[in-house]
Amino acid sequence: MNRIATFIAALAASFLLWGTAFAQDKVVYHIDNAEAQATKGLRNIRNHLDVAPDTKIVVVTHAEGVDFLMEGAKDRKNPNIDYASLVSALKARGVRFEVCEITLRNRNLKKDQFSMDAEFTPSGVVRIGQLQTREGYAYIKP
Repeated sequence: MNRIATFIAALAASFLLWGTAFAQDKVVYHIDNAEAQATKGLRNIRNHLDVAPDTKIVVVTHAEGVDFLMEGAKDRKNPNIDYASLVSALKARGVRFEVCEITLRNRNLKKDQFSMDAEFTPSGVVRIGQLQTREGYAYIKP
């Protein structure tokens, strides 16, 4: 009987290790201040995908973090950096960009002011929590 229990335990451990070996990395990048985080965050994400191209990445924005996803947005410190092209390139690599709808209401912003690459979520903070607790995403704040 002990041999059967040992075999079952070893088999279960093997399946667990096998499953984690093939698990996809998932990361949520949290941006709530575009001026301080957008350029650095987009660079981090590009580098992340260059090293680990199969990583599933969601960028969740709220408060002033939504600004870099607005049409025509550029880096204030370096106006040569056009956010739309950087975001589009990352979107083509599978990155999702989500904008908080509470922020839209609080700042009187409209969805049509944002890049077509942006998606919307009812609450940025809630979305970050759900991605971490329900879907196992790691958290990065650039």
